[in-house]
Amino acid sequence: MGHIDREFHTAPDRQLLDAYSQTISHAVELIGPSVAQITVGANGRGGQGSGFVISPDGLIVTNNHVVADAKSVRVRMQDGVASEARVLGRDPDTDIALIRTDTSLGVAAPLGNSKNLKRGQIAVAIGNPLGFEWTVTAGVISALGRSMRAQNGRLIDDVIQTDAALNPGNSGGPLISSAGEVIGVNTAVIRGAQGIAFAVASNTANYVISEILRFGHVRRAYIGVAADTVALPRHIAVRAGVIAQTSVRIRRLEPDGPAERAGLQEGDLVLSIDDQPVEGVDDLIRLMNGDRINKPTEFLVLPVGNVIAKRVVTPSARP
Repeated sequence: MGHIDREFHTAPDRQLLDAYSQTISHAVELIGPSVAQITVGANGRGGQGSGFVISPDGLIVTNNHVVADAKSVRVRMQDGVASEARVLGRDPDTDIALIRTDTSLGVAAPLGNSKNLKRGQIAVAIGNPLGFEWTVTAGVISALGRSMRAQNGRLIDDVIQTDAALNPGNSGGPLISSAGEVIGVNTAVIRGAQGIAFAVASNTANYVISEILRFGHVRRAYIGVAADTVALPRHIAVRAGVIAQTSVRIRRLEPDGPAERAGLQEGDLVLSIDDQPVEGVDDLIRLMNGDRINKPTEFLVLPVGNVIAKRVVTPSARP
């Protein structure tokens, strides 16, 4: 009787595990062929990293720190196709770089909308950690809207925290959802920590890619804040006249920066900018583009414990 009971209770568990495995395998089948191994340095003996194709004509996203000032970049795909590549543009502030191969690759990975992510959902990383080619690891999204420092010391906002295992060589590879969309660009691990890894959100990566394709670099307006994505209570959203479940809370202000001079304070919620809703740090990054430099910009904010107010901030060029 006990044997029958054990079979009864374990059958649903097996079904759940099978469904989990099939979900991950399907996502990997969709995105895996677009993941590239990237080698920099003469004769392919330099450092290695990962990347992923976003356009069949050979556009590849990777990390800025993977290609850095490399004189030569070589790309190899899962099917064995290898090609030389050139760097189209780099953005040290987000650790994103865009390269193009000399040959058409015929595969591409779709960029998903990172604004729709939720903590606890499946996250899968594909890359070339420690020289082990096209390795797959899986976990969950641990947190959203994190900030971390890039190698140049600047804060990268809108970072995804995951427990999917990442190691040196995963840098630049895709973090993907169970639907087979790229939701982040794997960028860093905390040395000495257990299972804490990070990826730049896909919406931020998409903005950087578009700027590089248009201008060769990323133009940015500067207001001098560090911020986090936080939940927005419904009663505040109703009062502000916005339809949103999340917003941005100012965590730190640069002394004498444009935001501080305009009267913004630590703890303020930024609800909208020039009547455009701000639902996350990625919106703040996107709206602070080069077109707003030296242009008075209206921020709708909720100061701590006070009523909703408007502040006019005049962004400067990013120093």
